[in-house]
Amino acid sequence: MSAGSETGGAALPVADRVFGKVLPFTGFDLRIAAEVWTEAEAHRSEIEAEFAVQLAANPRLWNGRILVLREFALTGGLLRGHFLETDFATLLWWRARGWPELRAWNAFALCGLQGKDGAFVMGEMAASTANAGRVFFPGGTPDLNDVTPDGRVDLEQSALRELREETGLDPALIQADGGWSLVFDGARLALVHRLVFDMTGEELAARIRDFIAREADPELSDAVVIHDRTQITDKVTSFAATYLRHHLP
Repeated sequence: MSAGSETGGAALPVADRVFGKVLPFTGFDLRIAAEVWTEAEAHRSEIEAEFAVQLAANPRLWNGRILVLREFALTGGLLRGHFLETDFATLLWWRARGWPELRAWNAFALCGLQGKDGAFVMGEMAASTANAGRVFFPGGTPDLNDVTPDGRVDLEQSALRELREETGLDPALIQADGGWSLVFDGARLALVHRLVFDMTGEELAARIRDFIAREADPELSDAVVIHDRTQITDKVTSFAATYLRHHLP
């Protein structure tokens, strides 16, 4: 459905997809569909060849089952739509090809960590990950663990699970819920849940760094504190930079 539409419509061609737009929303109505992603499966041989190349460069890559958003709309403040099941290799191939139009979006939930002083805290991905060296908020592509018994895709729990796994932070430390934002980045849709903690950004980062130091195989290599727009570097992913510029002076 049309990105940001209140009424729905046809999927947007990639050339017309929206970049740099941020819209608030209040909740989800997302489902998984028993549908094959035919537009991607037509490239299966290319996908397998690309994954072999990437696996050779990083033998620790994981090719599990993930979810991509087939269509969506914003109606009544809710993000509604349905997901398809695919594998991580397909996502890597899609990204490596510059996100060609495949009638789907790479949609994922992130925790926008913010200290009581207004600073945001992000993570730099470890060398063993598919996004090594990139900086963005804790979160990740949804998978089958995020599908409830009645077929709903629970992105709220997906984001909180990734928060614990990547940073070790307990959701009980959250002081205030800053709401959800949909960040448009072409074929990528970042769903950011702003969570305000009762500590400064530097104190929050120190907790995360302590967790990283204790982990045998951490997903993050460091925590990054951003107080204002001047601190947004090229290492920050484009969708995260868009979100930060929307909230920071």
